[in-house]
Amino acid sequence: MTIKKLRKDNYPEWYQCVIAEADMAENSSSPGCMVIKPWGYGIWERIRDVFDEKIKSTDHENCYFPMFIPLSFFQKEAEHVDGFAKEMAIVTHSRLAMENGKLSPASELDEPLIVRPTSEAIIADSFSKWVKSYRDLPVLINQWANVVRWEMRPRLFLRTREFLWQEGHTAHATAEEAETETKNMLLAYKELCEQTLAMPVLCGRKPEHEKFPGAVDTYCVEAMMQDGKALQAGTSHFLGQNFAKSANISFVNKNNQQEYAYTTSWGVSTRLIGGVIMTHADDEGMVTPPKIAPYQIVIVPVIKNPDDTETVMNYIKQLQTDLQKQTPFGEKIRVKLDKRDKSSVDKFWEWTRKGAPIILEVGKRDVDGGNLMVRQRIYINMPEGKQVINRDDFVAKAAEYLENIQKEMFAKAERRLHDNIRTDITTKEAFAEYFANANEWIEDGKQGKVAFVRGKWCGDPATEEILKQMKITIRCIPFRQSQTTGECLLTGKPATMDVIYARCY
Repeated sequence: MTIKKLRKDNYPEWYQCVIAEADMAENSSSPGCMVIKPWGYGIWERIRDVFDEKIKSTDHENCYFPMFIPLSFFQKEAEHVDGFAKEMAIVTHSRLAMENGKLSPASELDEPLIVRPTSEAIIADSFSKWVKSYRDLPVLINQWANVVRWEMRPRLFLRTREFLWQEGHTAHATAEEAETETKNMLLAYKELCEQTLAMPVLCGRKPEHEKFPGAVDTYCVEAMMQDGKALQAGTSHFLGQNFAKSANISFVNKNNQQEYAYTTSWGVSTRLIGGVIMTHADDEGMVTPPKIAPYQIVIVPVIKNPDDTETVMNYIKQLQTDLQKQTPFGEKIRVKLDKRDKSSVDKFWEWTRKGAPIILEVGKRDVDGGNLMVRQRIYINMPEGKQVINRDDFVAKAAEYLENIQKEMFAKAERRLHDNIRTDITTKEAFAEYFANANEWIEDGKQGKVAFVRGKWCGDPATEEILKQMKITIRCIPFRQSQTTGECLLTGKPATMDVIYARCY
């Protein structure tokens, strides 16, 4: 049973249908905002928990900073405020008063407050108080928070006016330490995407015109969606001394000299969930990687005769206990028993659309035979993903089933990525012709009409206007360069730099 809109018919509408039919999120009555429903929020909790453990294992500590930031803090770093000016939400008044039966703002603030679009400015202020000596460094902190950016074209998970994220901020005594931190956290994002989300990514540095406002360098991880477009999955910024100078984060070094610290920031957000959807979902709905599935195995009782209820439920209760002793990925299996008063068919399709990795159907016939009806959300060594399996055999191999699903999801997405990076487009004319096509869903084992191009770029700032006209972007400058000379795909000039070109979200 397919969802209402197929990928090949209308990919953007398919994306919205997946979210709606998986019951992951919905548009809020607050314009441009979203309500993240239990299945969608459960996925975010899993991403958060996995990455939070990684953060703490690398000596970073969690804390929390205010969501209201004085406007003057942003104005200290001109490039930073300019980069976010169009997205800022501003609080100018406090309190409400009733006038002629209508509510209106009553008191103007002495200074406008920016509702947090990012926290470099407010955190730099705290760092300036915490850091006095080289012995206070490094400072390694992280916060899980909400962010407000006034998006004009909201789309669930991808771009909403309020979203959830993680943002790390650090201060160091040397540029070398700060740059190492920036790149290490980029690798941590690559690991999160690939090992937890089963979403392969490319790593590299952003060109000058795509940098984070106020940064010296921005590094990124870029994923390919099923329609060939790129999604920026995470960024890590080397801020140099820019924010340290504006906020006076200075310290006495080992030579008893005063100098400014070097800072970094890095973050990922609920946009990752949009990336997971567009990497893995299919025409039956969501496909959730087992590592981030709120429930990895869902048990659906099939009781046709009320007299069989106790027998079937006792069988399931023991099954739950035995499954939770298994440890895929080093954790107990997350098992859900769906006892709702709905038909087993309705429950089966609901969990299919949510992308539960494994669904078990258990009826009286299964109890009598010591079996289970097992459905894997992606078909691995099962006809149509569904098969009757001996109960004890399944329990013994449950962890292996889940681990194999995770591996196959990554392998499938990795094949799509590598099969759709074009390296044979070497002239300006061929490049323009290639991107004249429209994006479409990439069928397994095939190339899409448009995806990624790895080709030359001359680095001329004037090419930014050409990119805008073509509605494409330079996603990153890969760390590994070919060290060859060719033709810039935008200007035709000689060029040595390799970049990744793509349309993007």
